[in-house]
Amino acid sequence: MLVKQGYNLYYYHSDKPSLEMDFFVRDADSLIPVEVKATDGATASLNNLLKKDKYPDIKYGIKFCYKNIGFNGTFYTFPYVLAFLLKRFIAEREYIEGI
Repeated sequence: MLVKQGYNLYYYHSDKPSLEMDFFVRDADSLIPVEVKATDGATASLNNLLKKDKYPDIKYGIKFCYKNIGFNGTFYTFPYVLAFLLKRFIAEREYIEGI
């Protein structure tokens, strides 16, 4: 679904076992980590990437999982079926923040 929306997808894996991210996408001014979970498991890598002082280009993250829509202050959670709306969500989020 993400490729069909025009995203070039990038996977990241560091030597540290606690830092692995399924995908990265970009908006106009930030790098957005996107994690896809089979369940609503822990998101240690996403939480590590969202530490503001460590990665300043990453302002928020997105997690697709078997869960409802939510926001915990650092990343958004969406059910899998909404992946086709990712590009629209990012565009509208940028517009609202710019107001």
